[in-house]
Amino acid sequence: MPRSNVKDMNFIEELKWRGMLQDATPGVEEHLSEGKKIGYIGFDPTAPSLTIGNYVQIMLLKLFQLSGHQPIILMGGATGRIGDPSGKDQERQLKTYEELDNNLAFQKQQFLKFLDFEEGHNKAIVVNNYDFYKDMNVLDFLRTVGKTLTVNYMMTKESVKKRIETGISFTEFSYQLLQGYDYQYLFHQYGCTLQMGGSDQWGNITSGTEFIRRNLSEKAYALTTPLLTKADGTKFGKSEQGNIWLDSKMTSAYRFYQFWINSDDRDLAKFMRYFSLKSREQIEALETQYSNDPQTLKRILAEELTIRVHSKEAYDSVLNVSDLLFSKQANRNQLLSLNADELGTVTEEIPSFRIKKSLIINGISIVDLLSEATNIVASKGDARRAIKANAVAVNKEKVSQHEATINHESLLHGRYIMVENGKKNKYLLVAE
Repeated sequence: MPRSNVKDMNFIEELKWRGMLQDATPGVEEHLSEGKKIGYIGFDPTAPSLTIGNYVQIMLLKLFQLSGHQPIILMGGATGRIGDPSGKDQERQLKTYEELDNNLAFQKQQFLKFLDFEEGHNKAIVVNNYDFYKDMNVLDFLRTVGKTLTVNYMMTKESVKKRIETGISFTEFSYQLLQGYDYQYLFHQYGCTLQMGGSDQWGNITSGTEFIRRNLSEKAYALTTPLLTKADGTKFGKSEQGNIWLDSKMTSAYRFYQFWINSDDRDLAKFMRYFSLKSREQIEALETQYSNDPQTLKRILAEELTIRVHSKEAYDSVLNVSDLLFSKQANRNQLLSLNADELGTVTEEIPSFRIKKSLIINGISIVDLLSEATNIVASKGDARRAIKANAVAVNKEKVSQHEATINHESLLHGRYIMVENGKKNKYLLVAE
C-alpha cells in the first residue's frame, strides 16, 4: 500500500472521492471519527470462488482497515442455505450443504490474501453465521428473531416488493430476519457497530440496525456502495465467457489481466478509484499524465490487480504469454521459456487442436500434420504451397521442406507443439 499516513485516512472521505458511497445512516461519519470501530460485510458462499464483483466489497473492507478500523468478514454458512432474494426476480436454486461448506472453506482461504489477519488492534476476523443458528430450534427462532420485525415493515423492503407479483417463498422472505439478527449478534458479541454492503443490500442492512434498536436499545450504523455497472450497461465482472473469478483455475491470471486491458475507456476512471490502492494524488497524477493514453493506464491498473489477486509470478507469466501471442519479435527462446501451465493458457487464447500422441511419437510428415491431423490447411496441396512460401513454422522454426517429419522432439513439456501458418495464424497442438 503506497501510503505513509494510513492512520490519517478518513474512511468516509476516502469513499466519497472514490465514488464508493451510495447510502449511509445519519451520524455514521461522526461515529467513525471517534476512534477505532468494528464493521462487517456478509458473503454468502453460493459460488465456488469469490468473483471480481465480490472484490468491490473486499476493497471496502480493505479501505476500512487501512483507516484504522477492524473488519469482520461474515461468511454466510447459514444465510447461504436460505437464499437472498435481493436483485433476483425468481427463487434461487438452493445449493447442497456439502457444496456450500466446500465453497465457504475455499472462499475463506481466498480472503486471507486481501486483508491483514496478523496480530494487531485492527486485524481482520472471519466469523461464520452458521454458528449463530446451529443450536437454535424453530421455536427459539420465531420468538427471538421472528418477533422483532412486523410483516408490514418487511414488505416495504425493495427486495421483497419486487417479488410480490412473481412470488416469493417464506424461506427467502425470512432472509432479512437472519441478516438482521446477524448484525445484532455481531453487535452484542464483538461490539460491531457498522454493516456495509452493496446498495441492493440496503433493506437487509437497515433491518439489522432496526434489530439493534428494538432488541438492544442501542444505535448501529450502515452504509452501502453503488452497484458497479459498466458504461455499456452490462453488469460489472461479466464477460462473454461468464464471471471473472478470483481463482486462477476458473479464470486464468492471463484472462484476468486481459479483462482490465480490454475494458472500456469510459470505465477507466471508475475502475481506478474502485480498485487501485494508490492514493488520490497518485491516481489523479497518473490520469493527467496518461490523459491521451488510456491503454497505458489500463496496463498500470491491470498490473496492480493481477499481482494483488494472483501474484508477481503470475503477472510475469501473463507478460510471457502476451509477448508470445502479440509481439512481432517473439522468438523460439521465448516459446521454450514458457512452462506447461503457460502453454495451457495459450491453448485457451488461440485455435488449438487435440491430436493423438502416438502420431507424434511415431513421426508424422508436416504435410499430413497440417492437412489431415489438424485441418490447419484444407489440403495437402495447400500445405505444400504454404511450406514453399516459407509461411510454416513449428515451435518458431521455419519448415522449408515438405518432406519434413515432426516427432517427439518437437513436443514441449511432452505435450504441446506450436504451429504457425503466416504471421497471424497461430495454433497450438495438444498431444494426448
